[in-house]
This record gives sequence, C-alpha cells and structure tokens, in this order.
Amino acid sequence: MVPRIVTIDRVNPAELGRPAGFSHVVTVSPGRLAFLAGQTALDEQGRITGSGVAEQFERALARLLAALRAAGGEPGGLVSLTVYAVDLADYRAHGREIGEVWRRLAGREYPAMAAVGVHRLWDPAALVELQGVAALPG
Repeated sequence: MVPRIVTIDRVNPAELGRPAGFSHVVTVSPGRLAFLAGQTALDEQGRITGSGVAEQFERALARLLAALRAAGGEPGGLVSLTVYAVDLADYRAHGREIGEVWRRLAGREYPAMAAVGVHRLWDPAALVELQGVAALPG
C-alpha cells in the first residue's frame, strides 16, 4: 500500500480579522484523524505538577503531543485544540509565556483553537486541560 500524503490547510479569511495564536479554520484531506483525550499537568505518579498556568500548560501540551506521537502523528498535524482553563483572566495574563511554550513544543503553526472557562477540572489541582484533534499521515 502506498502511503497517502495528508494536506493540511490553515484558512484565515480577512473578514474575520488576523488571528493571534490560532487559526480560524483548518482543513485536512485525505487522511485519518486522531481524537486526543484531555491532558492535564499530571506527572508519572498521577499528581498535578506546576505552580502556575503556564507551567501546567507546558506539561499538559507535552502529554498531548506524546499521545499524538504514539498514534503516529506530529505537532504540525494538530487541527483543533480546546483549552479548558479554571481562570481565563490568569490564562490571558500568561498568554505570552503560553505562546512561547507552544512555539517551543509544537512549532509556529496553530490549529483551530478555543479557550473555555470552567468552574473546575476533574483533578482540583489542575488549572488547565488540553483536548485536541489531529490529522495522521496515511
């Protein structure tokens, strides 16, 4: 079987304004999709690590990307990401740090993204959780 090439296009219509740190639309053709479960800043013992939202975002993103790689994908294949944050004002206040973490771990391409404020997450110590969808090759 010949592997198929996956084409990922990020579409940012001018009338929606220039996005900062996300894409308005991401299309995939042809290919397979991976639906990535929500990841928090858990360590190997199942405890939340990181004292602030930027540290927890880094750990959660690293875990999400590890799951993606285990499925045969790469960070550039992320087409959608939902960020659940218990304090959106705190998340926004650390946006520059979070953006630096994103670029270091995932690169300069952004998936379609949404940030959702929540009362709390499954683990009460978690400040942020990331859930995504990615295109896989072939």
